[in-house]
Amino acid sequence: MKAILFREIKSFFGSPIGYLVIAIFLIINGLFLWVFEGDFNILNSGFADLSPFFIISPWILIFLIPAVTMRSFSDEKKQGTLELLLTKPISLWQIVNGKFLGAMLLIIIAIIPTLIYVYAISSLGMPEGNIDLGSTMGSYFGLLFLISGYTSIGIFTSTLSENQIVAFILSVFLCFIFYFGFEGLSQVFKPFENIISAFGMDNHFKSMERGVIDTRDIIYFVSVTFLFLSFTVYKLKSYKL
Repeated sequence: MKAILFREIKSFFGSPIGYLVIAIFLIINGLFLWVFEGDFNILNSGFADLSPFFIISPWILIFLIPAVTMRSFSDEKKQGTLELLLTKPISLWQIVNGKFLGAMLLIIIAIIPTLIYVYAISSLGMPEGNIDLGSTMGSYFGLLFLISGYTSIGIFTSTLSENQIVAFILSVFLCFIFYFGFEGLSQVFKPFENIISAFGMDNHFKSMERGVIDTRDIIYFVSVTFLFLSFTVYKLKSYKL
């Protein structure tokens, strides 16, 4: 698995992909939070609060993570190296986990520089240091689980087609459904609102944003991640037969 992981990281940073992902994520967030006028501008909000970052980041990642994962297995299939990879003396789970962790590590590297925002807001607060660190750290924790869910979906969709664009579109669609779709459906079917919204990532992510780490939220994200990684392994088995 380590060999697959290092191979993925090397491929990301051996090409412009890794640098573009990090740059795009930081630039888009930076513009919305500090430059553009609007509801997300922290300087105009009057509050020492990082919540705008955690509102827009899931939406940026809906497009950014599929862009990273779309090549995971699609590229292997297109180049004809998937069969060679499957004959290696490693299990399918090790292959999938290596791809998954490689993509997830790249996104985490993109997230790390945003910790500067915490320091900046803390310094700008009146009095200085007036920031809810519990809620902020809980939100970062929730963002990691959200990244995990998105990445597992992206890895799975990359097995469905050798066309990277198709894999990208499918991944964006599924990520959107799991993040916002269930929340939208819950507004339509009001009698079952709580039940339907519980299937959506948005509901559990917002729970973590409050700084409360509930085991139900952790179990949800772990289950979604495991489910789509299992789908990926199952799909790869069909190629191995």
